[in-house]
Amino acid sequence: MAKATKKQALGRGLSALLKDPDNDIQSVADKNADKVIGNVVELDIDSIEVNPFQPRSNFNDEALEELASSIRELGIIQPITVRKLDFNKFQLVSGERRFRASKLVGLETIPAYIRIANDQESLEMALVENIQRQDLDPIEIALSYQRLIDEIQITQEKLSDRVGKKRSTITNYLRLLKLHPIIQTGMRDGFISMGHGRALINIEKKKDQIAIYEKVVSDGLSVRETERMVKEFKEPTSASGTSSAKSKKEVPSFVSDGITAIKERLAAKVDITASKNGKGKIVIPFHSEEEFKRIQKLLTGE
Repeated sequence: MAKATKKQALGRGLSALLKDPDNDIQSVADKNADKVIGNVVELDIDSIEVNPFQPRSNFNDEALEELASSIRELGIIQPITVRKLDFNKFQLVSGERRFRASKLVGLETIPAYIRIANDQESLEMALVENIQRQDLDPIEIALSYQRLIDEIQITQEKLSDRVGKKRSTITNYLRLLKLHPIIQTGMRDGFISMGHGRALINIEKKKDQIAIYEKVVSDGLSVRETERMVKEFKEPTSASGTSSAKSKKEVPSFVSDGITAIKERLAAKVDITASKNGKGKIVIPFHSEEEFKRIQKLLTGE
């Protein structure tokens, strides 16, 4: 307890040092910089602004309230990290949840590590720190990777070394950004997992992605079921089990013109075989009772 009290007192002393206009610290070469940089300092919470480079955009209100309750009882266990902008003015680098929760509690000061960094370094620190978090959704991680590549001008190979992830892992996250925005939102909101998203990426047209996504959500399909549906959508087979590519060339134009509309309406694979004289059959596979009932409802309106 004595150590904690001494540390807090030291932090308050350093805070007073930072408020001395005659000894403003702007670089690591300035007087007393070694006493401040890297140490825990009690900063006025109003002197800290949110980092505009913060990649995290979703903050769960309930989780924030829980963290605020913990801070109210135990205080800040892990200091936030800030960078110095100007005299008695700082910008958040990491720890925004702690910062927000502390404001909810009504704290006037907050313990912080102080760093001096330019905008690019600040962006990189914020992005890398956030990527390491366990509670980010896949799209937030993908956006962070993309921002590092675009704004820091870093290659996937170097990014792999920087964040300690395989290049293939980074590639898989980045591919999620090719999904329709509605599907990305669904992943962020927890309606589907990253595994579902990786399967849906293999559908080229966005409207087809949406049709299958809606079916996945409504039927509660697993990742494996989604993968199978995507495969069947891309490689439809006829009733005899052979590729339908040949039969498509031979079917009448009214069939080839209408098959796409039927597939989109049912959001399912539809196999059609037809002869030149106009006779044929339609096969609609299903994989569960729920899927059958969904198709039945679309066909009968009941």
